[in-house]
Formats: sequence, structure tokens, C-alpha cells
Amino acid sequence: METRRLTLALPSGPVTIGCDVFGEGPDALLLPALSSIATREEMRPLAEALPGFRCHVPDWPGFGAEPRARLPLSPAALHSFLDALLAALPGPYALGIGAGHAAGYLLAAARRHPGTFGRLVLVAPTWRGPLPTAMGEARRPLFGRLRRAVEAPVLGHLLYRINLSTPVIARMMRAHVYADPARVTPDLLADKARVARQPGARFGTAAFVTGGLDPVETRAEFLTLFGPGLPPVLVLRPDKAPRRSGAEMDALAAAPGVATARVPGALAAHEEHAEAVAAAILTGGHPEAGS
Repeated sequence: METRRLTLALPSGPVTIGCDVFGEGPDALLLPALSSIATREEMRPLAEALPGFRCHVPDWPGFGAEPRARLPLSPAALHSFLDALLAALPGPYALGIGAGHAAGYLLAAARRHPGTFGRLVLVAPTWRGPLPTAMGEARRPLFGRLRRAVEAPVLGHLLYRINLSTPVIARMMRAHVYADPARVTPDLLADKARVARQPGARFGTAAFVTGGLDPVETRAEFLTLFGPGLPPVLVLRPDKAPRRSGAEMDALAAAPGVATARVPGALAAHEEHAEAVAAAILTGGHPEAGS
């Protein structure tokens, strides 16, 4: 593995991120999920399970396992980030893989940069943040106020530490991140808690959890991202995805030009069941193709 430091020019100013590179062969771009515990490291098992590809795995700005500068995070900022990333690492990519909320941003980037990706794979794709998913769209004004409270000096830091304590992180991981609760060992929990407590971590988390980084506002808008003009798209639907998120994934099965396949795991299937996810990617979702 090689780790590169990339300084990218965004409208709000330069941002520096880490990008891990694994393997040799045609290029692949692997985008981790957006969450309070998400880092590029979560994609390492999948990158190592994809023989014959040179996998590029960047962190998102405002996320990752390192201290984070405060940025004006928004969907526009993340779209601009991917444009800058593809200018710095133009590919072309045989594979583009996006986990969770990365899915919508990867689809949009593929439309803005035709010919950049040979295939797209969306692992447990989501488009709606945790609070809008759990509490409904009607409360979005409340979510904005909660985001501003967590971003506030002093008070925001206290609110963040209370609402993202180690027991809360453990419950979240067991409830919908991993399918096997036994996977949440003390060592893994300590690693994920360190990610959530990096300096500046509360800003990315507050934006994501409250729906401030949702690439679209409705299922209908999400479905319009699919269709003609994209390379082939494979959606990998984990067996143990949370009920509401799983329903959104199931709705993609009817989208034009989308192939779907089931994989084991929950929202972090790419980390928990990397070999099965890699097998589905390599066979296009058809097990018989590998026989």
C-alpha cells in the first residue's frame, strides 16, 4: 500500500486529504461512506479482495481518521471535491465503487465526467441521512437547528461528546453498521471511537446526520440519477440492511439500467464481508459467472 497526500482546490479554499493506493492493474476508485466513524481504512479489506486492480481510496473532506479542518460542508462542496479529485487523478477507471452516501455523489460525478468510469458499483447505497430517515422529512427545519447547535463553540463540543459517547457508538455499530454484533470487539470499538473524536470531527458528523449532506431530497430525485448516459451500474443490497434504508435500496431494482445483487452484511458490508462483496463485483452480481 502507498499513501499519497493530495491538496485539492475547492471553491472554499485548498483541502488536503489522504489517499491510499493498493495493487496493480486497471485503476479503480473506491469512495468510503459518510458517517461519524467512516474512513478510507474501511475500504481496505475490499481493495485487498479485488485482485488485478489498482485501487485508489481517498478520504472525504471533513471525515476520516485524522484531525479535520472545519470546512463549509454541503452537497455542492462534495461535488466540487470529486471534480477536483478527478482532475488530480483523472483515470480512466475500470471501476467506480461508492459505499453508502458516496453512491449519489459517484453517480453525479459519472454524469459530469462521461467516459471516466467503465462500471459503477454502489454498496448499500443511501441518499438520506440518519435523522431524516428516522424522523421524517417534515422535521428538516429542526435538523438544521440541531446541526448549528453541534457546530457552535463550547456547547456544540459538549453536545457532540454526549450524543456520540462510546456506548452510543457501540449501539449504532451493532444495530445497523455490522450484521454480526460479535464483530464489535473492544479493539474495533476503540478504533471507531478514536475516529469519531478526532479534532473537528463534529462538523462532518453534524452535517451528515442531520441530512445536510444528502445529495438529493427525495427518492424520485435519487432515481433520476440513474438511466441513460451512465456506464453499467450494479447495486449491492446487504441482507441485513436497516428496514428503511433497505426499502430505498429495493426501490433501485426497478431503475433503468441497474443490476442488483444481494450480499451478506449490513451498511458496512464492504468492510464486514469484503470477500463476498468483491466476488459480486467481479462476477457482475451473478455467482455462476465465477464458476
